[in-house]
This record gives sequence, structure tokens and C-alpha cells, in this order.
Amino acid sequence: LRMTAAEAPSPTLEPVPEDWDRALAVVAHPDDLEYGVASAVARWTDQGKTVTYCLLTAGEAGIDALPPDQCARIRMEEERRSAAVVGVDTVEFLGHPDGLVEANLAVRRDLAATIRRHRPDVVVSINFRERFGFPGFNHADHRATGLALIDAVRDAGNRWLFVGAGGEPWAGVRFALFGNSPMATHAVDVTATIDRGVASLQEHRVYLDGLAPGTLGTDPDGFLRGMATEAGPSLGVEAAVTFELIPL
Repeated sequence: LRMTAAEAPSPTLEPVPEDWDRALAVVAHPDDLEYGVASAVARWTDQGKTVTYCLLTAGEAGIDALPPDQCARIRMEEERRSAAVVGVDTVEFLGHPDGLVEANLAVRRDLAATIRRHRPDVVVSINFRERFGFPGFNHADHRATGLALIDAVRDAGNRWLFVGAGGEPWAGVRFALFGNSPMATHAVDVTATIDRGVASLQEHRVYLDGLAPGTLGTDPDGFLRGMATEAGPSLGVEAAVTFELIPL
């Protein structure tokens, strides 16, 4: 059954502004963006926007049954295929150690240089808060990546920081978006692109097969579609991805 407009709950989140052209999506691991954000990326690339992926690690410590060098090759290739599903052509890996990411000067320097090179209007990542809103603590790499990204945006606009890292200063980032944050303020309608978001996560087949049975998210279709339809009413649509928007 479909609710009538009168029966639908009132929206509680604002639509993410979409009057921009270029986004840089920065996360720690292959598969991070695919657990929700990729559905929004598909919408944005359909609008003609350019979205570039930047991953701090290759996810080399993410599959217990595979040695890191073999795991890294597989996961990088899965990420490239996954990105292509949602219209992303450029995927960069910065080579920081999986599981050991810190919000330190080395990470900030690499991210500031990446921001200066790509000159985005918006930066995108996933939740960096301590929790997602369900039992358990957020991964240390996720928390560190978000904090480093916010700092690196400021660093990228200061010509006297990280001199020699490459690129002219860039202070054009308007805001940061953090997907699936428990402190969500905005959302994106993904009703038309949720199928591609699911397909994007399904490209991480080796990673998904390596997860323990019953692990949250091992069923891409059920997990992503369930989250999106649960979030939809917050925006007054059928399916949505939620974001915490931080002005920069």
C-alpha cells in the first residue's frame, strides 16, 4: 500500500543543496562509500556533476583469509568497478595503512594536496562520530578520516601550510557531507538511484564473502534498501540517504 500525501509524515531533514559542480569523496576503505553514500553519488553524476573518490587505504587488512598484498589488489579493483557503476571515473588511493589511520599531519598534508588538485565545491565522507546509532563503536579509521578531512579543507586554503605539497591554495569548499551520521541534518532523494547503489556494493563480492555470517550489511539489497526506505520519510520521499552537513 502507498501512503497518500495527507498520511505521509512531515519531513524532518532538509534536502542537501545541489547547486554545485564538483565533489571529492574521501573515506578510509574500499566499500565505505558503498554502504549508502554511493546511491547519492549516482544521483549527482546523473545530474552531470563530477565526483572523485579518494581512499586513504587500500583496505589491505580487511579480509582475514587473505594476505595484505593480495587483499589490497582485489579490494582496489572492486572499488574501481564499484565506482564505475555510479558514474565515477577517478579513484585514487593514498596508501596509508589500513586499520592504523590517524588524523595526523601526514594525512592532513595528503588530503590538502588532493583538495588543491581537484578543487571541489563539496567534500563527502561517511560518519566520523563515535557511534552510528546502533550498538557498537565506529571504526577508528572512520573517525580519524572525518576529522582529518575537516582540518585538511582548512589547510588547503592556506598557502602557508604544507608548502611544497603541490597545487595552488583552494578555499572553495562550501560544506562537508557525512553519510549516515547519527547527527544527520540533511538527506538526498535516492528513489531513482537506489538500484545502482545496491549494484555498487555488490561489486565488493570478495569482501562481502569474507565477512562472518550474520554480519551487518552482508545482504546489499536488503540492507541498503531497508536503510533508504526507513530514511525516506525524513525527506518526504520513498528512499533517501541521510547526511550530516557541516558548513566550511
